[in-house]
Amino acid sequence: MIYDLAIIGGGPAGYTAAELAGKSGLSTVLFEKNVLGGVCLNEGCIPTKTLLYSAKVYHTAKDSAKYGVSCEAVSLDLPKIIARKNKIVRKLTAGIKAKMLEAQVETVTGCAEVVSAESGSIRIACNEREFIARKLLICTGSEVVLPPIPGINGTDFWTSREALENKEVPETLLVIGGGVIGVELAVFFNALGTKVMVVEMLDEILGGMDKELSALLRSELTKKGIEFHLGTKVVSVNGNQIEIEKNGEKQLIEASQILLSVGRKPVLAGLTDIHLELRGNGLKVNEFMQTSHPDVYACGDVTGFSLLAHTAVREAEIAVGYILGKAEKMSYKAIPGIVYTHPEIAGVGKTEESLQAEGIDYVVKKLPLTYSGRFVAENEQATGVCKILESRDGTVLGVHLLGNPASELIVIAGIAIERGMKGEDLEAMVFPHPTVGEIIKETLKA
Repeated sequence: MIYDLAIIGGGPAGYTAAELAGKSGLSTVLFEKNVLGGVCLNEGCIPTKTLLYSAKVYHTAKDSAKYGVSCEAVSLDLPKIIARKNKIVRKLTAGIKAKMLEAQVETVTGCAEVVSAESGSIRIACNEREFIARKLLICTGSEVVLPPIPGINGTDFWTSREALENKEVPETLLVIGGGVIGVELAVFFNALGTKVMVVEMLDEILGGMDKELSALLRSELTKKGIEFHLGTKVVSVNGNQIEIEKNGEKQLIEASQILLSVGRKPVLAGLTDIHLELRGNGLKVNEFMQTSHPDVYACGDVTGFSLLAHTAVREAEIAVGYILGKAEKMSYKAIPGIVYTHPEIAGVGKTEESLQAEGIDYVVKKLPLTYSGRFVAENEQATGVCKILESRDGTVLGVHLLGNPASELIVIAGIAIERGMKGEDLEAMVFPHPTVGEIIKETLKA
């Protein structure tokens, strides 16, 4: 049998593409070496958000007296939290399997390797079988980067995978890397009572996010006991002794556990024989997600461009749509970035830093979230920020939010930016009252 489409990788890009292709009438085979859902579902997005929600509930219970509610002897049970996380992952994985069956997608568990990629006939080997397809979509995802720190390999360190399976609370935790994953896990273990230290080489956490709001978040997390070492690198590790360096000065710090979280890199194993063109450390693609081979497409982390599940899903829709004859192009103008800490931080579109680097003139509109009555009612003694960046003609270029529920509100901003709306057009929309989302309307009036 010759399949219309073969997909390698069953993460958000892979299973989205498979379902869409199958339901559109394409004979489709999906290869996944581990479990459907990829990193996002099994050791990334969903597990971390499950743990962070438990931490948020715990935080709310501890502070319930502020809302006139008494909770006695509030405590955390880490094994139960991990068990709940595993239950949710199993449930969602089963849901993806059901979708593949419904779309009549053949799912093959095993490592797939591309043997050859002649025009209209791509050969893939898996489990001592050979599969032939007219088109190939590569969604092999990414893997953890392990930095060459002297002594680290002699240490029982964690990556995010081990941190999400751990059932014992470490006394102290050193997080190497202040990006999204590192900060989210720092917040979770801080809630458990662990003394958490974060070492970041850049001068601010959450590189790529709005710097002003990142600094405000860091200030909030510092109040909760998380210790940050910015502009600092880890020089060496010797057991629980970690040597760090800042501005040429070195010091020793101790931690009972180390978490490595310095980034991820595309997985390109099994693709070497087809000699696809690279961009950076990922596969180069055009606006239709085609690689340098016209019958081979790539989506998700493997392109090395936007390592986010929601980006991967949209890329998959674009790729399959193009295979089906649609000429819709991928747009990266409004890809939201979110950190699910407490409080949440989210941004979409341009930041002040990116606008300044590009020499684009802009206007800043900014208000505290306390201008929203709903926010004040639900976030006792808390504050936050809504920042909107507009061009001189009023077009919305970027929106950045600190405060709950930033992850939900950022969708409104993303739509406005993608559609090229002006601030006055968005302001003219009727926002329901009372909602925290009204802060966008109020900020636009500022």
